[in-house]
Amino acid sequence: MTKADLIEEVARVVEMTRKEAEVIVEAIFSSVVRALRSGDKIEIRGFGSFRTRQRQPRVGRNPKTGERVEVPAKKIPYFKPSKELKDLVNQSAPEPPADAAGPPPMM
Repeated sequence: MTKADLIEEVARVVEMTRKEAEVIVEAIFSSVVRALRSGDKIEIRGFGSFRTRQRQPRVGRNPKTGERVEVPAKKIPYFKPSKELKDLVNQSAPEPPADAAGPPPMM
């Protein structure tokens, strides 16, 4: 799913214009980014939590030249799904109807 798909889904579900849905989705994303930049943890019950992790500086190698490169310390975003989300993702999908269009049977 892309951001455009998400905007379309929000617009459809809450019966609003695509432009209004886009404003809502953008506001949510910018709020998440702003909170992570300031070091806050974001917890959405039943979905998961976003936080940042600190990576230590290290010495890497340029794959093209083999030259040593100093990689600075940095923060990376990290998502941890909730147990409820994991369970929903791992539920077996409903069986498609028998008359559903699919590949023709092999003979």
